[in-house]
Amino acid sequence: MCQAVKHNPLKKDERQLAELDRRIVLATQSGLPVAAEPYRIIAEQLGINTQLLMDRLEAMKADHRIRRIGVVPNHYKLGYTANGMSVWDVDDTFIDEAGEQLGQLDMVTHCYQRPRFPPEWTYNLFAMVHGHDRDEVLQKVSQIADLLGNRARKHDILFSTRILKKTGLRLKDKG
Repeated sequence: MCQAVKHNPLKKDERQLAELDRRIVLATQSGLPVAAEPYRIIAEQLGINTQLLMDRLEAMKADHRIRRIGVVPNHYKLGYTANGMSVWDVDDTFIDEAGEQLGQLDMVTHCYQRPRFPPEWTYNLFAMVHGHDRDEVLQKVSQIADLLGNRARKHDILFSTRILKKTGLRLKDKG
């Protein structure tokens, strides 16, 4: 005896959207075109309209499949060849306030809290600073130290010694 299988158009639509979303990620994961209308170019490559592309990107951001869309400058090509991760031993009662302050500074490109590993590692607040040379980074970190005042018991700077290729997770094309 044969049973009839009911057609569920929603499942087909969901599969089509999932495939479109995958194609969008593949088309954008290495960066957007440097152009006045990068989303129009991507939409044309995908054979869809720009509004659909924007809607799908927003949907993927809303459900956390993608975190953000932003510019990732190449600091070296812009002349910023000194990179210092400043690390701070901030009293835990001030960590949120200090992190907010540092995160607002133009000189800080990344700022986040990390766990301590005493006694060897007592730093719990990290702030990346870029400069044209080490002296510029040292001056910027000194300004941060002045801002934090006695809320930071101590700090240090970890300077980059080589350039690592920075890429996030990449999907492979099924084809």
